[in-house]
Amino acid sequence: MTTATTTTQTATRYRVDLPRPAAATPSGLDIGDPVGVGRRIEVTDRYLSRDGRPWIPVMGEYHFVRDRRDVWERELRTMRSGGIDVLATYVFWLAHEEVEGEFRWDGDRDLRAFVQTAARVGLDVVLRIGPWAHGETRNGGFPDWLQARDLAHRTDDPAYLAAVQRWYAAIAGQVADLVHRPDDPGAPIIGIQIENELYDQPKHLATLRSMAESAGLAASLFTATGWGGAQLPPGHFLPVYAGYADGFWEESDTGWPDFGRQHFTFSEVRDDLTVGADLRQTRAEASESESGVSDPWPYATCELGSGMATAYHRRPLVDAEDVSALALTKLGSGSAWQGYYMFHGGRHFEGVRSTTQESQETGYPNDVPVRDYDFFAPIGAAGSVRPHFHQLRRQHLFLAAFGDRLATYPARIGPSEPDGLRWSVRGDRDRGFLFVNNHQPALSPLDPVDGVRFEIGGADAPVRIPAAAIDVPADARFFWPIRQPFGDVEAVSATAQPISEILVGAQAVVLLAAVDGIDVELHVEGVHAGDVRGATATPGEEGRLVLRPEAAPGIDCRVVIGTTVFVILDSDTADAVWRGPVGGVDSVVVWPHGGWFDDTGFVVERQQADAEVLVLRAWNDADGADGVGFVTSTVAGASGTLPLPVPEFATAPVVSLRTGGPASRSSAPTDADFADAAVAELRIPNEVWQDDVERVVLEVAWTGDVLRVYLGDELIADQFWSGRRLEVDLSEYRERLEQRPLRLAAFAWNPRARVYVDPRVRPAASVPELSVQSATVHARRYARAF
Repeated sequence: MTTATTTTQTATRYRVDLPRPAAATPSGLDIGDPVGVGRRIEVTDRYLSRDGRPWIPVMGEYHFVRDRRDVWERELRTMRSGGIDVLATYVFWLAHEEVEGEFRWDGDRDLRAFVQTAARVGLDVVLRIGPWAHGETRNGGFPDWLQARDLAHRTDDPAYLAAVQRWYAAIAGQVADLVHRPDDPGAPIIGIQIENELYDQPKHLATLRSMAESAGLAASLFTATGWGGAQLPPGHFLPVYAGYADGFWEESDTGWPDFGRQHFTFSEVRDDLTVGADLRQTRAEASESESGVSDPWPYATCELGSGMATAYHRRPLVDAEDVSALALTKLGSGSAWQGYYMFHGGRHFEGVRSTTQESQETGYPNDVPVRDYDFFAPIGAAGSVRPHFHQLRRQHLFLAAFGDRLATYPARIGPSEPDGLRWSVRGDRDRGFLFVNNHQPALSPLDPVDGVRFEIGGADAPVRIPAAAIDVPADARFFWPIRQPFGDVEAVSATAQPISEILVGAQAVVLLAAVDGIDVELHVEGVHAGDVRGATATPGEEGRLVLRPEAAPGIDCRVVIGTTVFVILDSDTADAVWRGPVGGVDSVVVWPHGGWFDDTGFVVERQQADAEVLVLRAWNDADGADGVGFVTSTVAGASGTLPLPVPEFATAPVVSLRTGGPASRSSAPTDADFADAAVAELRIPNEVWQDDVERVVLEVAWTGDVLRVYLGDELIADQFWSGRRLEVDLSEYRERLEQRPLRLAAFAWNPRARVYVDPRVRPAASVPELSVQSATVHARRYARAF
């Protein structure tokens, strides 16, 4: 039961009572491992478990065929170091059997090598094997020859099933021996997703699962997309859901979509009926589904939007803070499986006979770029690490350290007025975590909420926190521990977000993150004031002590209680925390830029100037007592950024205004149109290609409509302008770039076009606009920090 009561005219007491949840029971799904299997995966009605320990998987999507094989391992290590423990990837039929009967598993199409690389860096794998996959690929990834065949696609038509059986057998021929199973529990493939966004064919889904198992793809977990009120065969699949901050599939005259609020509001509703709705023959209605509220299995996601693609008619501008707030809101709503799409961006793969992107010409409502699939993912197509990579890693570190607790806690959604504070608590009668999200995207921001104090009731005396009412700032998003055990302190409630707990020497170090604009308090139980160092202690309610750190949040802000050290970081430093092996020792590292852990230590991307990397280590303090502190390593700077002469377009042509596709949306310029595009050249200096440079990335800041980058006659990159810079990995083109320049072909922004661009960046000019503000080459070098 939850209530909200006003205690004074200026303070609101937000109260929730936490009844003890019933014991977890089997989910009733025909998935999971039998008793006795090593690394056993089980599925209860509320959470998954691994080796008997409750587990919240953190899954990130990365499409091997949309990146270069020579960078797979580095990118997968970066994902793993960002807290991803399960890799999801589509296996696009079109990429592997473009010509009927001619399967290709070579080069960037080598599924087996990709899975083996993932296993080597410590990732489990979920394969999304279709046969229809989507991923903004033409015909959902069906080869053209299959799409053209006179049969009932995506049904139990025997002719269709015969083709699918051959496709599944081909996949199994590559990876069947890499599937986690009783006789090989260490194998990496733990899950198979069947189909994608198939709403009304439950019998067919069951058939496909049976075919996959018969082919040798009998994984522990079988999933299917549950959004849109999908009808799934009872007991056969764990439904997985989606949630995006915005969507390119909306209309060009839509501002922030109505569905967006759902994903920034704590709720028991799992389903979003709008995802993929523009491809449905019939409209999804709320009555078709209970929205997942009463599902007797865990709340799992596979498409939490960690960015957004663009279509020609609609180009959302999702911010990093939107991504981290959405992910936090799903955790507070009861998510038992955090699955991100995309976690690593890429490029639409090239076919032998044609391009492979979806388009109005191939029957879709949307034109998407020919090559660009960067998605503004946490890791971009060119390997750039973005702010939400760091913000999400902070959440993932928490899940790695405390996810076994959170997994067992059901969510209690806190009540609020329509425009009031959004909050929830996941917990049992004794302990929990309090979640607050006061962030929405910039098109519909939330106001500060004044006079906030929480009361969490349970079996023991309630926790009231903070000690006095506070104001929750606009854009704040956080979760706080409620009576959680940390180190040898039996119960801690705090106005700071837990990051991780690690044993350093003989001391348990608990890392917490302060919330901007909210003072830090630790409410501790079973502690005497004389046992506390680094904080002032005052009596609190119900016999608790309220500790306020003596130092401002940062690496030197430490509160010591016995052998437990609380390190309370400011928000920026908290986003710079990594955890992984350094010299064989589990370690905390502080570094705000790109990097990854490998088998021996921490590798960083070198910066323009010397930069410090910190690692947490045990030492003796000034009094000779055991302590902990950060040891510094300096990474030498490297001149990696080279500004180029800004290319200038002599004209500013606009593309003809056209509409097409089943929804009559604005159409992108065609290859033929580009004969009339403005053209400029950009030469890459040979000096950037030095022996210690591992990646060369071009960054172009520009304004216009559509930009294409050619090397000779080859289209190597393109972008629909949305306010973001274009990044192009040039590494594979070194020899050719030493001989010839890049050619930029572009159309100007047309103020008359029925195209959505975020109002924050949409050009205000009444005349066509086309310009390049800057062009920069980044020569990336890496160094071992520890």
